[in-house]
Amino acid sequence: MDIIVERIDIESIKEYLKQFDKKTTKIYLGCDSARFRIDGIYYADYCLVVVVHKNGCNGCEIFGEIQRERDYDNKIQKPKIRLMNEVMKITQFYLDNKELFDEWDTLIHLDINPKHEAGSSCVVNEAIGYVKGTTNITPQIKDQAFAASYAADRWKEIKHLKYASIEEN
Repeated sequence: MDIIVERIDIESIKEYLKQFDKKTTKIYLGCDSARFRIDGIYYADYCLVVVVHKNGCNGCEIFGEIQRERDYDNKIQKPKIRLMNEVMKITQFYLDNKELFDEWDTLIHLDINPKHEAGSSCVVNEAIGYVKGTTNITPQIKDQAFAASYAADRWKEIKHLKYASIEEN
């Protein structure tokens, strides 16, 4: 059951960016996920976001999408598969839209905590190496990865509330 609840519209981003200065506007890409169970089967919702920091001082605009798919992680405390899926999804999104992102100062944020006691620390080296090796961008991780740690997480919460209320009616 792979579904996309909402897709990022790249054409809307291109049109939106026309009003901003390429020297001062930055783009941040991030992904976060949440694991849950439906009828005894685990799934994960992956939320990908594009955060446009307008002219370096005029706030942000966030574009996002949510992808749902089966989660096969057996270790809840060290969710390697799900975390690497986050990394691969945002990396592939960057590569699929490279012509747009290469025109702007673009950073990739990963929702991975390097502290050993954190469950996500189990993929720090693999995740950084994967992103750097496939995009030639050194990704930022927690505490500098707000696009993944905050923006994607908040986008996911807002969209879940929106779609939950639609399903109830």
